[in-house]
Amino acid sequence: MAGLVNIGFGNYVNAQKIVTVVNPDAAPIKRMVQNARETQKVIDATQGRRTKSVLVMDTEQIVLSAMQPDTIARRFAANSTAEQEMKGEDS
Repeated sequence: MAGLVNIGFGNYVNAQKIVTVVNPDAAPIKRMVQNARETQKVIDATQGRRTKSVLVMDTEQIVLSAMQPDTIARRFAANSTAEQEMKGEDS
């Protein structure tokens, strides 16, 4: 089963679909988000707050989150560790 990662405010993404989690302040990332908005491929999960991280998905969608990239990365790592432990118990 695919693991879900909490990206804040009760919003979750499929961990297996995440390509990268980046800071939104760099000019290339801002252009990428703007291009995705124009093609309607942005999912805004900020709940009206400032965007602190941009998740690029393998489906070419962009997810905006109000959480720091390192916080999402820690949750992703914790989720992966928990899944590995569960797989070990099933064997």
